[in-house]
Amino acid sequence: MPERRWSDQFIVMLESLRMGTTFSQGRRYARAGQVRSVTISTSIVTALVVDDDGETYRARIGVKAYTAADWTRIERALAGEAIHAAKLLAGHLPDDLDTILAGFGLSLFPQSLSDIVLDCTCPGWHKPCRHLTAACYVLAEEFDADPFAILAWRGRGRDELLHALRSHRVSALGHIARDQRPDPAGTPNPTSAGSGTFWAAGPRITPPDPSVPGSVHRGDAILEQLDPLPLTVGRFDVTDLLRGAYHTFTDSNGGLRGGRAGR
Repeated sequence: MPERRWSDQFIVMLESLRMGTTFSQGRRYARAGQVRSVTISTSIVTALVVDDDGETYRARIGVKAYTAADWTRIERALAGEAIHAAKLLAGHLPDDLDTILAGFGLSLFPQSLSDIVLDCTCPGWHKPCRHLTAACYVLAEEFDADPFAILAWRGRGRDELLHALRSHRVSALGHIARDQRPDPAGTPNPTSAGSGTFWAAGPRITPPDPSVPGSVHRGDAILEQLDPLPLTVGRFDVTDLLRGAYHTFTDSNGGLRGGRAGR
């Protein structure tokens, strides 16, 4: 999908002035490389344009920057949608940026000639002159190559905008985390009274009472529950050797002799 040409509405607005001759001259200057430099800053675009006679003129295009309050609303709206924040962080403007701005009574580009200020150092009295129109065409190319330049013109550079978006995102995530945190008053405290059993391992296993008929208390009883081991050590069966070992390390009640457990 081709990248959107953000400058289209800007050029359409200018060309709606029906100044055919002036704009054709401006396009020729732009295509011939006679616009030597374009500098974009808050509210002002300055271009140096070389005339056919070799004289260089300074053309300036002014627009009203958004206020600090406007930018706060815009940044919060952009940060509030993950897809918008992701696109901006990836170097692209959201496709519906115009709609977002319209919701605040703003527009990305000037809507009429009364929304911009045009000035040129050339002696001509008619504005826009060919130097200004040439600057507008080159400016449109700059906007399409780097859409963040449009926002810089309106008062927010790329780095400042992205920093603000990150701050708003971090703040929003912090609020979500706090909202989802359990209420301390309703959260059981493992050390509080009545909750001591939370960390308990459960009921202890009581060994069988030797006095109960049929209870197993021989240390080698486990060997009776295993299948015969088809192993020998020399001429001795392994099971017999293990049985002797069990008798050696257990007492008559099935407990370990001499407290050897844990050694």
